[in-house]
Amino acid sequence: MKRALLGADDLFPLDRVPPPWPGRSVLVDGSATYVRDTPGTAPGAEPALYVHGLGGSSTNWTDLAGLLSDRLDGQAIDLPGFGRSEPARRYTVAALADRVIRWIEHSDRGPVHLFGNSLGGAISVRVAGTRPDLVRTLTLVSPAMPFLDPRRSTQARVLPLLALPRGSGWRPPCWRA
Repeated sequence: MKRALLGADDLFPLDRVPPPWPGRSVLVDGSATYVRDTPGTAPGAEPALYVHGLGGSSTNWTDLAGLLSDRLDGQAIDLPGFGRSEPARRYTVAALADRVIRWIEHSDRGPVHLFGNSLGGAISVRVAGTRPDLVRTLTLVSPAMPFLDPRRSTQARVLPLLALPRGSGWRPPCWRA
């Protein structure tokens, strides 16, 4: 077995590790919500909010928020029961979206550039759909969209045709150009 060459120790000096983004616990509707600040480095940086995915926390956004800090004055929220936030009574997309909405209202920074990853993407879509006044732009990174049920779509009637030989080539009259 060959040993892995990781690099010289002097290339990674421990005294130059960047400090962690500052964070704080804030009471929102009587529940502690942890928020990490990713301060903008340029004048006029616009407000952003980062929402993590299932099993994640606000620290998932550290690198991206750092790269965007010349344009965005970011905050990353720990959803209830994740990171350093207190648990919630309910963990539905609607309940978690309500917490994000309450945070944006509480922080008085809206409308924000809203970023969501995985479950945070589904939550962010719900936030943007129910409170578009709080969202300036919406950026989704591999969003989990469990509420998009193909059985409810307008194409649901023709989905069984995919099981038939050459059925995938058939187009209903309304789809023909």
